[in-house]
Amino acid sequence: MNTIHHHLPPLAPTKFITDGGLETTLIFHDGIDIPCFASFDLLKTTDGYDRVAAYYVRYLEIAREARVGFVLESPTWRANADWGVRMGYDASELAAINHKSIRMMVDLRDQYQTPDTPCLISGCIGPRGDGYTPTERMTAQQARDYHAVQVRSFSGTPVDMVSAFTMNYPEEAIGIAQACKDADMPCVISFTVETDGCLPSGETIGDVIAMVDAQTGAYPVYYMINCAHPDHFRDKLERDGAWKNRICGIRANASRQSHEELDACEHLDDGNPDELGRLYHDLARLLPNLSVIGGCCGTDHRHVHAMAGHALAQLRKAG
Repeated sequence: MNTIHHHLPPLAPTKFITDGGLETTLIFHDGIDIPCFASFDLLKTTDGYDRVAAYYVRYLEIAREARVGFVLESPTWRANADWGVRMGYDASELAAINHKSIRMMVDLRDQYQTPDTPCLISGCIGPRGDGYTPTERMTAQQARDYHAVQVRSFSGTPVDMVSAFTMNYPEEAIGIAQACKDADMPCVISFTVETDGCLPSGETIGDVIAMVDAQTGAYPVYYMINCAHPDHFRDKLERDGAWKNRICGIRANASRQSHEELDACEHLDDGNPDELGRLYHDLARLLPNLSVIGGCCGTDHRHVHAMAGHALAQLRKAG
């Protein structure tokens, strides 16, 4: 089993919120052109850096108001080799931008952390390929070697953990967890699911958690679900199983649309913030160890504010 991390969810003495849809906000609300959904690219200019930092501040203020912890997720979801090449970054430039992203998170933590709002810093990793479709699938060993580069870029920085989001097939998740284990860095694995509640590769959430745990000695500190609406997976959580105890975070989409529909959609579908907040109350009831709540595609500070308002009382009661 993994080392016990008392300062991380679900053992930390507080619950946590995190941010919403970073790229959604920057593109649709702020009108910024972000090629390849690669928000890390904005950090190369002073104006872009300030805009990204200001994005996080709004959520940190929600956390302070709610007297709850906050997970600072670095804007590095696309900062890996394949996406970096598309953006014109070489290996050294990618390492530098990963470091710069973590320095931003440290500065924000130092400015906004309070005894009631402890802040965790997470180095964010995304899939090598498309976030919605498991194209060009790697073996677990290939994924381990590939993602080890970005994992190592977080080594020696003040990150509390590495979080891999929008994982859509098992082998990539296994490889990332193994790369984190090699680097002795706590890791979190977050899966995305289709409208049927299964991964794009076909596995159920319970099955893929069991697969990763079996192949890594249960190394991930916890698991999450992201980039899907609660209606797409809530019924799966109503089933019994020890795997549910391993899910400690949810970052849901505002929209009920499928991944294919979202890819083709030219306009923002931001759903209903209050309704989404109420659905998080239901999720808190279904997941005994739910400790981290935030948003994904289509969400902004309104949605996270509603989540905090509806779900935190239930989370604290359960905890």
